[in-house]
Amino acid sequence: MRRATVLAIALLLSCLARAQANPTVTTVPFDSQALHQRAPFNVLLPAGYENSIRRYPVLYLLHGIGDHYDAWVKNTNLVEYARPYPLIIVMPEGDKAWYVNGTGPNSRWEDYIMKEVMPYVDSHYRTLQQQHREATAGLSMGGYGALMLGLKHRDLFSFAASMSGALAVTDWTPENMGSDFPDWIRQSVVAAFGPAGSPQRKEYDLKQFINAPVAELPFIYLDCGTEDHLLVQSRNFSQLLEDKKIPHDYREQPGIHDWPVWDQQIQEVLKVLWERWGLKSGS
Repeated sequence: MRRATVLAIALLLSCLARAQANPTVTTVPFDSQALHQRAPFNVLLPAGYENSIRRYPVLYLLHGIGDHYDAWVKNTNLVEYARPYPLIIVMPEGDKAWYVNGTGPNSRWEDYIMKEVMPYVDSHYRTLQQQHREATAGLSMGGYGALMLGLKHRDLFSFAASMSGALAVTDWTPENMGSDFPDWIRQSVVAAFGPAGSPQRKEYDLKQFINAPVAELPFIYLDCGTEDHLLVQSRNFSQLLEDKKIPHDYREQPGIHDWPVWDQQIQEVLKVLWERWGLKSGS
């Protein structure tokens, strides 16, 4: 009887130790004042967070159009990939709004992230505030959003990564987008950026953000599949960065615009981010 009890306790302790060695994901049911609606977000906490007093860098990881805040956890092995890194990963909601303060009412998605989600994270979790250890990354719509937020708010972010990013979205109009795009995406672009030639489009054009002094810009990482319909946009933006002598890392790999590619890309983003920060992984 005593031996069985000891074995049971040992098994329980082993299970607890394994659980503590894994990152954990929590959903924050957030009510946004900027959006006047509920806009939840996921927070992935690194292994051992609950038993630690240390502070952690933060990656804000953005989803693509047609998905929501839970897409990265549902469609990739992000939790497993994050295991070696003492890193908090925040995955906010973005709906179909391109992460900008859009033209319509209750569509202040940039404010939601910058003025609500980020302060919430800094006040509720042990983050490395004041140490320039915050990053943005995203896929497709989120690739644009990550570069836009990272470059526009370069006083906060030291790294910005685009995976298969829609980096020329501010040039898209319903007339020039082509038949590959459904009407709801055309409508989302107009709702976010207004009609062709609008001041809103100029305000959120990525090209204007890289006119800042190079030393002030975050390090930029770009990645895209060679069969992706947005490949030219990544190539063109990389060339623009090259022309301006802005440090960045540009990569291509076989693949289309889909989750198997992004499942591979996020592994590289985490690795490059950690190397750029000069930090040691947890395992």
